[in-house]
Amino acid sequence: MATSSNDRIRRTSVASVHVHYVAKAEKKGRGRAEVDEVIRWLTGYSQAQLNALLADNTDFETFFAEAPAMNPDRFLITGVICGYRVEDIEDPFMRELRHLDKLVDEVSKGKAMDRVLRKAVP
Repeated sequence: MATSSNDRIRRTSVASVHVHYVAKAEKKGRGRAEVDEVIRWLTGYSQAQLNALLADNTDFETFFAEAPAMNPDRFLITGVICGYRVEDIEDPFMRELRHLDKLVDEVSKGKAMDRVLRKAVP
């Protein structure tokens, strides 16, 4: 059974959190372009689709449920975010949300985009 906190997060609009993701990235010299790039990489949304979802105040549950193509390499995202080890989160929704949080965190920490997007290094 989902907790009330989990339900609240599911109903939260992506746009309301996106502004915080961007602000966090900008504090470290990155920007919206990189935040949006990791969102598109994770979900398969185009930039136009992402912009429309943000404008429509789409909630996180819908955002992930209707994502065109969740990236299979997202399972390469490991580590701790918000006090939880990403790879150990059992709830599929919360794991996807923490994948997104971890990607934004890595962008904000100045990690190279090739590494953030889990691209193979030759």
